[in-house]
Amino acid sequence: MYQSDLLKDRVVLITGGGTGLGRAMALRFAELGARIFVCGRREEPLRETCEAIRASTGPQQASAPAGAYATCDVRDFAAVDAMLARARNELGEVDTLVNNAAGNFLARTEKLSPHAFDAVVKIVLYGTFHCTQALAQRWISTGRPGTVLNIVATYASAACGSGFVVPSACAKAGVLAMTRSLAVEWARHKIRLNAIAPGPFPTEGAWSRLLPTKEIEERWLAAHPMKRWGRHEELANLAVYLISPQSEYVNGECVTIDGAQWLRGAGEFNDAVEIPDAAWELMESARKR
Repeated sequence: MYQSDLLKDRVVLITGGGTGLGRAMALRFAELGARIFVCGRREEPLRETCEAIRASTGPQQASAPAGAYATCDVRDFAAVDAMLARARNELGEVDTLVNNAAGNFLARTEKLSPHAFDAVVKIVLYGTFHCTQALAQRWISTGRPGTVLNIVATYASAACGSGFVVPSACAKAGVLAMTRSLAVEWARHKIRLNAIAPGPFPTEGAWSRLLPTKEIEERWLAAHPMKRWGRHEELANLAVYLISPQSEYVNGECVTIDGAQWLRGAGEFNDAVEIPDAAWELMESARKR
């Protein structure tokens, strides 16, 4: 279904590319010929992802390595600018951006601090804008086409939302609006923007914050129409299609991949209303450590 050289000569930047879905996409894109630049705030997972890319793609010429990385806080525009300069130096001009960096946790909104709200919105919404604008400015000034893929959430739609993840819902809704707005504005520059709205995909770190106990996980799994969680390779293959030449007429679209979970009931985390206060207090104290 996917030709081995489908993404040959492409240079893809993935934010939050060291773990979870970002790592899965990085490895899959590399398998199909792309050179991958990953960024995030922790160096170790970024380095490990690049090592896995190099191991899976075989020997590379020194002038064109299969993967490279830089630590970067996408909330800081100057840091993003410096990271992009390094990506160009390491791999050449970036032609594809995947905005995957995110922050999320379950919280009773009345207990949420302004700092916690600010942190999530700045990573998800500001970070996406910083990376997207910085690259698009270069693409437009040089006349180069570009592709942007934003990872949002099933509750990003204005018709949905979700209780207990209000900072993420607000930020992801903003990213979805940005995706659709810029798809129209920049189409004349041959820049495409699309989004993926994943449902539940087990990932390192975020999973324990969103489904903190086995009991909660089992209850939510039992309510899932397909009775299973998403597999990373399923999302990675969808991402391949949306950044590939096979989808050149797809622009401003958001594709949901959640096994029909959101159709069962709007608000992915609304069932958290059943979590008892004692469990909330345990989660909140763990998050503060």
